Amino acid sequence: MSLARTPAIMILGTGSNVGKSLIVAGLCRLFTDRGLKVAPFKPQNMSNNAAATPGGEIGRAQALQARAARIAPHVDMNPVLLKPESETGSQIVLQGRVAGHLASGDYARRGDFLPQVLESFERLCAGADLVIVEGAGSPAETNLRARDIANLGFARAAGVPAILIGDIDRGGVIASLVGTHAVLEEADRAMLRAFAINRFRGDASLFRAGVETIQAATGWPCLGVVPWFAEAARLPAEDGLDLRSGARKPGAGLKIAVPVMPGIANFDDLDPLKSEPGVDLVLVRRGEVLPGDADLIILAGSKTTLRDLAVLRSEGWDIDILAHRRRGGHVLGLCGGYQILGRVVRDPLGLEGPAGEAAGLGLLDVETVLDREKTVREVDIAHAASGASGRAYEIHLGSTQGADTARAPFRVGTRSDGAASPDGRVVGTYLHGVFSADPVRTAWLAAVGGVASEFSYEADVDATLDRLADHLAAHLDVEALLALARQRAGFA
Repeated sequence: MSLARTPAIMILGTGSNVGKSLIVAGLCRLFTDRGLKVAPFKPQNMSNNAAATPGGEIGRAQALQARAARIAPHVDMNPVLLKPESETGSQIVLQGRVAGHLASGDYARRGDFLPQVLESFERLCAGADLVIVEGAGSPAETNLRARDIANLGFARAAGVPAILIGDIDRGGVIASLVGTHAVLEEADRAMLRAFAINRFRGDASLFRAGVETIQAATGWPCLGVVPWFAEAARLPAEDGLDLRSGARKPGAGLKIAVPVMPGIANFDDLDPLKSEPGVDLVLVRRGEVLPGDADLIILAGSKTTLRDLAVLRSEGWDIDILAHRRRGGHVLGLCGGYQILGRVVRDPLGLEGPAGEAAGLGLLDVETVLDREKTVREVDIAHAASGASGRAYEIHLGSTQGADTARAPFRVGTRSDGAASPDGRVVGTYLHGVFSADPVRTAWLAAVGGVASEFSYEADVDATLDRLADHLAAHLDVEALLALARQRAGFA
């Protein structure tokens, strides 16, 4: 394939969760606001936090990056999405559509997807002035290098220069950067043109000797030392490592508890609630009990509903939830959480693991059957009780039917979505993103005894992206970075 020579730069990291996604988002906003047509790209992602686009699903980080670039998300921005279904395998989403299952021992098969990766990259390049590419994990995983499409394997195939990000907050940043340089083969090392330090706390001048050590050992120039950006917590997270409650709010009027199950998916549904001043959102980990003073328990989305249902029972959370219900508490199930609230969940084809079925919590009079057809779409919604409206999205397998669907909490065009118990205290829906719409969130919080603030979630995300762009502009040599990107196109 003869790839267009659109300027492009690849942001690699010394490991997972070093801040690559946010740096790409900030750069997308920065260069877009300077008048360039920018597109984000991630060859391969592994996440159960996905976003719906008109052509299928992509990683949520790429949807945020598209938003930062002020363009609509597209399946070409993340052509390979791996959604973990167990400790030993993942669902393959190829250019937006489900394309089978990948066992953990079949890593080499990922190289088979390189033609589609390059095809998607080519299409993005055709409509952009600049493409900013995000790597995955670390390029130093030499045991996986042979058929790599996520890091330097892609960089070399597409001729994209790269920079390497090290996270100083986790410690060992000098060793991680120098060590990456040391283990790479020469042709891979040649694709790396510079490095930067991320998440520095304190006086950056104190690390000047550290920068000099890295430069001397690698020959790479330093593009900057980026201070800790505390507001990153205000942006949707993709990695489960970012899933945390945030600061506790003991004086909040509403306490929400969320059990964190292994297959939790699309957990950014919780972000708008976490940002509400009057909401204390508590994430409950395995080995902990659900707090007895919670006003609302939310069962979040799941990529592996039957497995998560089994974990919920093994942790005793089912007992906690039933006790909460008897006390008059509210319960909300989102997508997989909605399925768990019903009488039974059936997976006859083994789409999310071994074929089988299990009794649900029985808090809603509905039953779920998983089937092959996957629903992926963005939708306009209305909250049935209040008429409040907004945008949401669906990503789910199967259908849910039963008597309680007669009290559906949402309208989606001419159809209804979800179910509610006769007293309205237990509710389930397949919709994701409902709390991002301020009017819907306000109405929902009022229905469960809370009070929403004047806070506008979507406006806050955009304002935070603006501040992130300013933060990078102040601490990164973005002109040098752009010059590296333009080397790919043969100018500058």
